[in-house]
Amino acid sequence: MTEPILAVEGVGRKFGGFVALEGVTTAFLPGRVTSIIGPNGAGKSTFFNILSGVIEPSSGSIRFKGRDLTGTRQHAFVHLGIARSYQITTIFPELSAHENVRVAAQAGRSRYNIWTNRDRFGELSDRADAALDAVGLASKRWESARLLAHGQQRALEIAIALVSDPEVLLLDEPTAGMGPEETKEMVALLEKLAAQRTILLVEHKMKMILGLSDRILVLHHGRLIADGTPQDIQTDPEVRRVYLGQNDGYA
Repeated sequence: MTEPILAVEGVGRKFGGFVALEGVTTAFLPGRVTSIIGPNGAGKSTFFNILSGVIEPSSGSIRFKGRDLTGTRQHAFVHLGIARSYQITTIFPELSAHENVRVAAQAGRSRYNIWTNRDRFGELSDRADAALDAVGLASKRWESARLLAHGQQRALEIAIALVSDPEVLLLDEPTAGMGPEETKEMVALLEKLAAQRTILLVEHKMKMILGLSDRILVLHHGRLIADGTPQDIQTDPEVRRVYLGQNDGYA
């Protein structure tokens, strides 16, 4: 039986007296696409932040390939093989697409020294080009990031995450703000990436989630209330009760 690549046990998080996440236990197998859904305030962002090392759990543990990462700093998550993108675009707008990705690659090699002459980092430049090619931005490598279309900027963020060659890629609403055509292009990219690594996804577009995911987790009031295939989730009575009356389905 395949061992989980990432697992949490009894994970909870409090912010003062507010319980954002409570007693979540689950594991993620390698090579699968898992979507995390739930109404606003369900605990999705908190859970994602714990899985990527942005915040520590107040209780419980997180393990990556059997190694306990509880209390480990975020930069160590990246070095170990866990990378993420964010809901809000986080790029350097005045740098080129290539420079954005190369800076990320260089940070993993020589942190706080981003102004070293690029000629000394031929390997990093090659890695940046490979990451841009993987997301379909090779032809835009020297274009200023601020001039890229919104969908291309989101793809650039994924390239920045990919340059560290992660085994687990966490994507926080990668299609946020996209129209139908850009969403279609992003789905095609995610399908391509899923053939090579484990992907965890927070998204609001249910049709996309159902078509892309191998598995879906449903959070509600900080608790995990359902875990199964897209078909399981669509027919789960508790999930249907939670979302009853919501126009857009799963938010």
